[in-house]
Amino acid sequence: MSKLTKNQKLALSKIEVGKPYTLKEASALVKDITNTKFDASVDIDVRLGVDPRKANQMVRGVVSLPHGTGKQVRVLVLCSPEAEVDAKEAGADYVGLDEYIDKIKGGWTDVDVIITQPQIMGKIGALGRILGPRGLMPNPKSGTVTPDVAKAVREVKQGKIDFKVDKTGIIHTSIGKVSFTPEQIRDNAKEFIQTLIKLKPTAAKGTYIRSIFLSSTMSPGIKVDPKSAEESN
Repeated sequence: MSKLTKNQKLALSKIEVGKPYTLKEASALVKDITNTKFDASVDIDVRLGVDPRKANQMVRGVVSLPHGTGKQVRVLVLCSPEAEVDAKEAGADYVGLDEYIDKIKGGWTDVDVIITQPQIMGKIGALGRILGPRGLMPNPKSGTVTPDVAKAVREVKQGKIDFKVDKTGIIHTSIGKVSFTPEQIRDNAKEFIQTLIKLKPTAAKGTYIRSIFLSSTMSPGIKVDPKSAEESN
């Protein structure tokens, strides 16, 4: 087992083992325990009381974070020539069709989100084996298959993210950066958690939000009291 660094020991000394912190407390503490030289991401892990193997208990959705993600999101739009100008003006980093399909077939996936139109999906279907494992396959449920590609680009650039529960019942996503204020981190986390609550499957029984942990890149996790995320203040 590797030894803890000085910074890791310092971070752990600031967390009370087993204590569930309020969302407000955790949002401030995650900044305090982060000592990276770069602007680390703030991540949230939520364990849900669902069985993802059952279709009626799958949890997937999108959320627009009030303060964005803090990340520079690279967006590729695969669209008809008529929509290219609007997509570029909306802020898309790459816009086109056949030339980018060929690049992806050659192994290029240097983007974070791919947006396309319904009529283009027939051409993109063959890319599923490449894009699927990387979470890049456009999907109507996440808003990345839409007639209005310009609107979708603006939403993604402003902080819209999509998420899906994994096979162990956990949803993991980034909700900001350590450079955010504690209030911004809290607002983003709260918006994400409340979106999850709205998506609770009717087939899910027992406790739905089983645990919440907030952390940053390379920091220990901070246990969050789920009830504090549902409160108005």
